[in-house]
Amino acid sequence: MKPQVYKARFPKQLGLVLFSTLLAVGVTACGGDTTTNGSEEQNVFSENIRMTGAGASFPAPLYQNWFVEMNQKHPQLEVNYQSVGSGAGVEQFSSETVDFGASDVAMTDEEITKIDRGVILLPMTAGSIVLTYNLPNVESGLKLTRDAYVNILLGKITNWSDPAIAQANPEFELPNRKITVVHRSDGSGTTGVFTKHLSAISEEWTKEIGEGKSVQWPTTQGTFVGGKGNEGVTAQVQQTTGAIGYVEYGYAVNNNLAMASLENASGNFIEPNEQTASATLAAVELPENLRAFITDPEGNQSYPVVTYTWMLAFEQYDDPTLAKAMEVMIEFGLNEGQEIAPQLGYIPLPKNVRERVAEAADKISPDYTITVR
Repeated sequence: MKPQVYKARFPKQLGLVLFSTLLAVGVTACGGDTTTNGSEEQNVFSENIRMTGAGASFPAPLYQNWFVEMNQKHPQLEVNYQSVGSGAGVEQFSSETVDFGASDVAMTDEEITKIDRGVILLPMTAGSIVLTYNLPNVESGLKLTRDAYVNILLGKITNWSDPAIAQANPEFELPNRKITVVHRSDGSGTTGVFTKHLSAISEEWTKEIGEGKSVQWPTTQGTFVGGKGNEGVTAQVQQTTGAIGYVEYGYAVNNNLAMASLENASGNFIEPNEQTASATLAAVELPENLRAFITDPEGNQSYPVVTYTWMLAFEQYDDPTLAKAMEVMIEFGLNEGQEIAPQLGYIPLPKNVRERVAEAADKISPDYTITVR
């Protein structure tokens, strides 16, 4: 039986107050920190706890929101999350310079075996990766076939008036304008997910570019431009008429960017939104190790590029208070955090998935029990 997926409502206008919030979040309050764990009221912390995480920019707006809200519930727990990209996040986590990491591409077996303290990969939310564009007089409704967007990203379609684009969009008078492709310049889980999809649908892409958190993009000067983080790609697309770039859905929504409808495996043009992302997620069975890669989903209404994003935790923490804090943070994300997710353009996890994540994370601390509500 396929897991139920909650359908979220994404507001068209979002006041991004929390985008401007300091990354080191939280206000320390006086007195005890009392909350409910299971059926008992208890003091969770007897001292101030500060944790640092780093990694994917994809979930950064959501995580930073969580940690602000969590601090209101647990004033003694402060979390600093640094949006440095999945590649840097895995590196910092592996070198144990942070308390937790985050990546849009799950760590490989090889990466995991290098960490003596053990690793737990926890899918905490999910979202779509979209192709957003800046094209005068085409504010919405652009359709891109699989061949078209692969060849744009290969640098083989270089003008918006190309027949491969025009034939799928007869309602638009597409301009004779150069296409500028904006890609990630940093090691990125978003790139890893997107290039996995491109490799799944195109042998030519696999041969010429391949997949990974960092890839060698075509080097045509002025046609391919790098941006750091989802933030950097978003800004480049906004500033460059004729640009197209790949970003996480929430960044596109929050910045009012146009998003292309992409042809899926069934041959249908699918608009990125909460319903199509949920349809994709519902078709995916989460494996025992919680690493699910969605490369070219089946389903008539499935949006073709949807991914889980993982929080990276150690199996063992030397400080028992820090271990407890990790579980408190994860519990908040699995409960209140899922209610926040759709407001920022992310897909809430179904309860059966949240329960599996909680079970995996509950091994971190013997002094706390994660409850999924």
